[in-house]
Amino acid sequence: MNYREFGSSGLKVSEVGFGAWAVGGNAHGNSYGTTDDRTSFEAVHKALSLGCNFFDTADVYGWGHSEELLGRALKGQRDRVIIATKVGGDFYSGPGRQNFSPAYVRSALEKSLERLKTDYIDIYQLHNPPLKLIENPASYELLQELKREGKIRTWGISIFDPIEGLTALKVAHPDCLQVVYNIFSPKAGEELLPRAANAGCAVIAREPLANGFLSGKYSIDSQFEPGDIRHHWPRAYIGARTAAADRLRALLSPSTATLCQLALKFVLANSSVSVVIPGIKTVEQAEENLATSDSAPLSKETLSRIHDLYLHNFGLGRSSGSPLS
Repeated sequence: MNYREFGSSGLKVSEVGFGAWAVGGNAHGNSYGTTDDRTSFEAVHKALSLGCNFFDTADVYGWGHSEELLGRALKGQRDRVIIATKVGGDFYSGPGRQNFSPAYVRSALEKSLERLKTDYIDIYQLHNPPLKLIENPASYELLQELKREGKIRTWGISIFDPIEGLTALKVAHPDCLQVVYNIFSPKAGEELLPRAANAGCAVIAREPLANGFLSGKYSIDSQFEPGDIRHHWPRAYIGARTAAADRLRALLSPSTATLCQLALKFVLANSSVSVVIPGIKTVEQAEENLATSDSAPLSKETLSRIHDLYLHNFGLGRSSGSPLS
């Protein structure tokens, strides 16, 4: 396992981390399908044994269940791991609600600390806040206060659009930004990632496998259970993503033997990325994803071919649907 500096925070993180959204389960929807806690527990332990020290979750994942599972699985390992979680999804008041008020954030943090069985959070992130909040310098005052109190070591923002990250860098000095960055969605690499690096801001690259479609295990006929975020996705969109993933198979090599590893190596080829967080639900996924760190980097030729495929919509034709988000 290779390790990278986490911006200018002084933290050192495994370049491949553990994305813990999926292990929150499907009891409350907003999921990646049904999970088994024993299997999830074993996956966390396998990741630890393979050198992973970065675990990213959110309080809303499984309405606290992801945090609870990590708290149990990481018991006795606190000094070995970096825990990142998020706040703002106010599931206590019902699904789909957001709340970033100082009183709510303080209350939610205490509950996260209890579930994670720790007295501090390494990386505390605002979870997909609206642009209006990102633009307001007052939005970050409590986070700075919590940092001074020792409740959190660093703070950041999980965003959707790169423009949100660029705005945050102008308004405040976040320790990190979490953003979608993958072969289908490389936009963040154009301006946001270099600017973050120049500002000493760490970058957490999320959805590196494009919601699982860069794993190569899905087809146009794949079905997703109710509660899975992909359950209502249009069939044409699913077909476009699976077809685009198939185009990438020609780029596989002995060092990147699977599509997962190709996709993760693409993200890691950007030196501005501090850590990439594929979702992991099983021991097998932990082994495949974390082995990526020890494989050879993608060649300039392979990266150029990926870029060319992206520019030409993966050969799908503009009228036949796009895998891009």
